[in-house]
Amino acid sequence: MDYKQSGVDIEAGEKAVSEIKNIVRKTYNSNVLTELGSFGGLYNLDLSKWKEPVMVASTDGVGTKLIIAQKAKKYDTIGQDLINHCVNDIFVQGAIPQFFLDYIGVSRLDVKIIKIIIEGMAQACIENGLSLIGGEMAEMPDIYQGNDFDLVGTIIGLVEKSNLITGSQIQNGDVIIGYPSNGLHTNGYTLARKIIFDKLKLGIDSYVPEINSTIKDSLLQIHKTYFPMLKKWAYPEMIHGMAHITGGGLEGNLKRIIPEGLIAYIDCKSWEIPSLFQWLVTEGEIKINEAFKSFNMGIGFVIITSKEKSEEFLQENNSIIIGNIQRKNNGKKVLLNF
Repeated sequence: MDYKQSGVDIEAGEKAVSEIKNIVRKTYNSNVLTELGSFGGLYNLDLSKWKEPVMVASTDGVGTKLIIAQKAKKYDTIGQDLINHCVNDIFVQGAIPQFFLDYIGVSRLDVKIIKIIIEGMAQACIENGLSLIGGEMAEMPDIYQGNDFDLVGTIIGLVEKSNLITGSQIQNGDVIIGYPSNGLHTNGYTLARKIIFDKLKLGIDSYVPEINSTIKDSLLQIHKTYFPMLKKWAYPEMIHGMAHITGGGLEGNLKRIIPEGLIAYIDCKSWEIPSLFQWLVTEGEIKINEAFKSFNMGIGFVIITSKEKSEEFLQENNSIIIGNIQRKNNGKKVLLNF
């Protein structure tokens, strides 16, 4: 026997690295000191541009959205999902993305699919201004079965200590501004799949009149990045707090930044819930409070700012006021009014 017969194709791995080198190189800037394939990626931190830099790091994946990509045989968007999700996660603290490391675990290396995934990641890296400096492709047929694979990544960002946005600046009278999502983003897919494929017995290419779309096109909408549109305001004098609305929904994510003694009141009727979520709630017979825990329900990102500063955000971006901050009179930090 040899390694290839046991399920690991070293030559395929080397070919994949060779195929993606030029793609990844497009994300490099002058801070990247190594080519793809080194034991570790070298990134030169030019600290002359910073006074008191704080590193912000996060690791995440795209969850079972991967299963939708597999069913659709469409792999050009999930790499973008991964980058954008991670960028949003560190941006809530004011961090400017610097570099990214990815991990792709597969049962069998398909060079064409790997290349398509990396192309999507590179595109999102360029849009968000960060470099993809390394990663890992692991072929493990005893862990992943059939066409199974996993996609996760780690992002590193920097923020001036004085510009950290932690939520501590949030105060009574502040307003909560919501930014629209672009579908499920990367959360709620396990529930959505149960409804669509198990309960309704629909296929990946099924057209659904209620959402004016196929399942494939609707569920593979790219997770939005909010960093490019909001980065110029990312300092505590303008933004008192930010939340990326992922697993746990509005309540689960907002409560992470609300200081003690305050409560965030959210008017869930202040925006029109997109048809995709309305359809899932109806067909899945989901209680509305459960839906708001499982899905973003049309709001993908939230900022909290003073009432005076809010007009500047509302005039320039596609956003709406969805609530406000008040003094707390019960144990909860977030109250959703349906």
